[in-house]
Amino acid sequence: MVGLTQPEEGDWSAVRGLQYARLRDLTVMRVVMHAIAAIITIGIYLTKVPTALLTAWMAGLLIALWVGAKVDRSLAGCEKHGLTAYEFYRHAASVFLISVLWAIPLLLFAPHGSQADHLALWTLIAMLMAGSAAAMASAPIITIIFGVLTGCTAAFTFAVSGDWIIALVVLNFVAISIYGAVNAGKTYLAARLAEEGVAQKSEVVSLLLREYEDNEADWLWELDTSRRIRAASRHFAFATGRAASELEGELFTKLLAGDSWESGEFAPSLHQLSEKFKLKEHFSNLVVKADLPKGRRWWKLSGAPMIDDDGRFTGYRGVGSDVTVQRESDEKIAYMARYDTLTGLPNRLQLTECLGEALHYSEQWRSRCAFLMVDLDRFKSINDSLGHQIGDQLLAQVSDRLRDLMAGNDSCGRLGGDEFAVVMRDMRDRAQVEAFANRLILSLSEPYTVNQHKLFVGASVGSAIGPGDGATVETLMRNADLALYRAKATGGAAHRTYVPSLHADAEERRQLEVSLRHALERKEFRLNFQPVVHAMRENVVSFEALLRWHSADHGVVSPAKFIPLAEETRLIVPIGNWVLYEACREAVNWPSQMRVAVNVSGEQLLVPDFSRNVADALIATGLPPERLEIEVTESIFLRDPAMARQSLQEILALGCSIALDDFGTGYSSLGYIRNLSFSTIKIDRSFVQGAAQNNPESLAIIRAVVAMAQSLGMNTTAEGVENADEAAMVRELGCSKIQGYHFGRPMEAEDAARLLSRLKHSTVI
Repeated sequence: MVGLTQPEEGDWSAVRGLQYARLRDLTVMRVVMHAIAAIITIGIYLTKVPTALLTAWMAGLLIALWVGAKVDRSLAGCEKHGLTAYEFYRHAASVFLISVLWAIPLLLFAPHGSQADHLALWTLIAMLMAGSAAAMASAPIITIIFGVLTGCTAAFTFAVSGDWIIALVVLNFVAISIYGAVNAGKTYLAARLAEEGVAQKSEVVSLLLREYEDNEADWLWELDTSRRIRAASRHFAFATGRAASELEGELFTKLLAGDSWESGEFAPSLHQLSEKFKLKEHFSNLVVKADLPKGRRWWKLSGAPMIDDDGRFTGYRGVGSDVTVQRESDEKIAYMARYDTLTGLPNRLQLTECLGEALHYSEQWRSRCAFLMVDLDRFKSINDSLGHQIGDQLLAQVSDRLRDLMAGNDSCGRLGGDEFAVVMRDMRDRAQVEAFANRLILSLSEPYTVNQHKLFVGASVGSAIGPGDGATVETLMRNADLALYRAKATGGAAHRTYVPSLHADAEERRQLEVSLRHALERKEFRLNFQPVVHAMRENVVSFEALLRWHSADHGVVSPAKFIPLAEETRLIVPIGNWVLYEACREAVNWPSQMRVAVNVSGEQLLVPDFSRNVADALIATGLPPERLEIEVTESIFLRDPAMARQSLQEILALGCSIALDDFGTGYSSLGYIRNLSFSTIKIDRSFVQGAAQNNPESLAIIRAVVAMAQSLGMNTTAEGVENADEAAMVRELGCSKIQGYHFGRPMEAEDAARLLSRLKHSTVI
């Protein structure tokens, strides 16, 4: 029981393992108990015992506890592999070391203190002894070693000091503790042995019932030495869909093979079963495909060879069950885990695996593969305006076109939303990827017909080539995504390949976003104002407010960089409200006939009650509504045309005017021009520059816009006029107003005020 002797009979190593298995879980508690007792001991003798002695004892005890904890943890799993004699004595030695260190204060500290201190020290040790007997009853040797060493030492010190009665009490306490520990150990060990016995019996019973309970075996089968069916049971015949008399003498494998028996093209599971029969091996839970008259089924078979008393093989006997429903359910779950349910294309999981295989193939054969990420352009506007049902049907047609483009070992799939991907397993060069991406964009840009709707979407493609652009799946996908972002940023309907500089661009964009989020509170934004002049008189009629960002972290940041970022992160909404207010605040100090134009993003216009923000800015600054002109681009009518039209009508109701900026560069539609009372149509500078170079298309577009605007009672503003010749040209073409560097660059608010002051005194306005 204690462990000091090793009986010859029985596996006492396993018994010791059961005893000591629990000690590892008590290590922390044991260390904490001793540490608390040690701290109290230090407190008792802090002013009575030399500090050096106290420190040395405390250090020694901590080392002993650390060694003991390490030994306890090394016993993990000993209930399975047993406890060796070496492990037993090593553990006893660690307990002995701790006991010696607790005996030291009784010998060295007690003489320096009072009788009360002596009794307090023994009380602490007695508490440790009692705790050991209670908590670590599974190994009574611990209490015996600790109790004998510390108890005898305590009795000796009390006897030396003349306290004989206390010494006898100490010895009695030690004896009672050891007796209790041994009895508790017997009870614990008996309980553990009983548990192990029950577990072993349960395992045997489980082995016997596994074929019938766990595997739900519901019929028996038996074969002769030639693997022919004999003694076919009624349940077995029912499972095959044939009469029992028809099954007698038929080859079991032929029954399972069905029509494929003649061709010899057997399922892999049937080959595996035949191999088991050939080697006369036992098999369990083997799932085989059975082509039966009632259709394809899946059977789970378990069988064992039959041997007679003379050791001769007499056939096979086993059990089986029909697991077709479970198999089909598992296959369906497996399919759903690897395929997109809407399009039937491989999903992100399978695409990731496919890309991993392509990279492995490239590394093995020193070839290259490519990963292309595809994002649909303008899909969200279709989804929002026509509904998700139309959007889903459109995605299904997109997936069909992608399948038609696949060739050889290429594969495509859906990553999610309107994002798809293509894995090119073996490619020759980048030109091949470029050609494929262009074919893909051209194919996906063809019109779609969904529920009598004729729909148009484009595609943007980003590609990365492995292993050069990334040796791992994650790296290659990330780099292709960076390339796709660049393609989207350039307007879409384009293919961009990954280049290392995209990482720097992405990091710059991330840093810009962080700074942009604090730009308003840091007051880093400024407004510049560019004059707009009358085409004939060349006097200033209005100013366009232009946002500029002087970042403390990045210096002067181009609007071409931070405006798209602000729109993407929706920071454009608070920034746009600030611009609106500041522009009105500056304009209220200008001459009464001078207007100010403020650009409004589509993100702002789609905010509920945007017109309320306009009204608040006018009220707060006192600017008359007729002096504020809101400039919008055609793109606002793509996402939510109804919402955009309502917001613009509310702004018109306030008395403000609306200008259509960059006309002709987006998705122009005469419908919203007819339905909304735009005050001005601004002709993009690209047409002005083209007309200056006698480009017939640009000249025709400007003439058409001017004619349309005049017929609708609207003004036209030519943007980007940089010299007198261009000014004369757009004047001859009939433009009402002119804006460009020829008449003034964007200027600070103070410079705009000084310009107006000079013009006022020269009576040019």
